[in-house]
Amino acid sequence: MTTEQFYLVAAIGIGILVLAFLVQTGLLIVMARAARAIKGQLEHLSPRAESLMDSAEKTLADSRKQISEVTAKANAVLDTTKNQVEKTSGFLTEATDRARAQLDRVELVLDDTITRVHQTAVMLNDGVLRPLRELNGIVAGVRGAVAHLLRGGRPDVSQATTDEEMFI
Repeated sequence: MTTEQFYLVAAIGIGILVLAFLVQTGLLIVMARAARAIKGQLEHLSPRAESLMDSAEKTLADSRKQISEVTAKANAVLDTTKNQVEKTSGFLTEATDRARAQLDRVELVLDDTITRVHQTAVMLNDGVLRPLRELNGIVAGVRGAVAHLLRGGRPDVSQATTDEEMFI
């Protein structure tokens, strides 16, 4: 290869390198413009995004506050409900105990009343009815004796047979 050919190949190589550098420079300029355009759009959207973020943070803070208030109120309601249930349970237990005591008393009064009624019936039977029966027996005996004496004479056979059958 001759020096002229060498210079020619070197000049073509350098030309290709310069052309490549120019293309790269052009591409870098286009990329820089695109980056500026994107940066401009981002700068335009940045205030909106910041206001949206601020709004989201405020909403989140308000939500947390409301949730804590609702939770506090729910806990208070639950505590009140628990206290009311405990009071109601205590009241029902006390009422049940009182009712049971009253039923025991009623049972004792009924047992006592039944015993007294039984004793009264026994006393009535022993004190009034037995003497009346005995008196009734005596009156029947006297009546029979008087009837027998007033009738006089001997009884006939048919009457004696009827009397004997009654005893058998």
